[in-house]
Amino acid sequence: MSPNEISGHFDGAGMRLGVVAARFNDYMVERLVTAALDALRRHGVRDSDVTLVRVPGALEIPVAARRLAASGTVEAVVTLGCVIRGDTVHFDQVVADASRGVSLAALDTGVPITWGVIAAENLEQAIDRAGGKAGNRGWDAAVAAVEMASLLRRLPAAAPAVARKD
Repeated sequence: MSPNEISGHFDGAGMRLGVVAARFNDYMVERLVTAALDALRRHGVRDSDVTLVRVPGALEIPVAARRLAASGTVEAVVTLGCVIRGDTVHFDQVVADASRGVSLAALDTGVPITWGVIAAENLEQAIDRAGGKAGNRGWDAAVAAVEMASLLRRLPAAAPAVARKD
């Protein structure tokens, strides 16, 4: 006997997706945005089916991603940003709060929100993750969004909770 396996695929034709990108560290983020949009196109998503939202920085990503996800106009949201460690603990707070906010937004809305925010110790690491030798996190997050949107199309819809009679 084999399990009934459900998985997503990478054909984004007909999908409507959102991209939320921070402007802070825009040189790095633009590399992520370019790669994410390229990945979406190469996976069949039309430019006209993509909503690109710009926010000031990583801390603003969760609220915009949540609003976009809750709007009913997109099947998944890609988040893009770049936070580079400085000499203060601010880095840790920004990364933790932004990632927690994105996770909560996805759970609250039931819409996949993928994480393409680079958290780097230094500029060299950021460059490596924005198209350098470590790939491009924007591309990766976009492909994950297509796969997750596809997966949710295939999963059974959530049924309303039924009260137990004990």
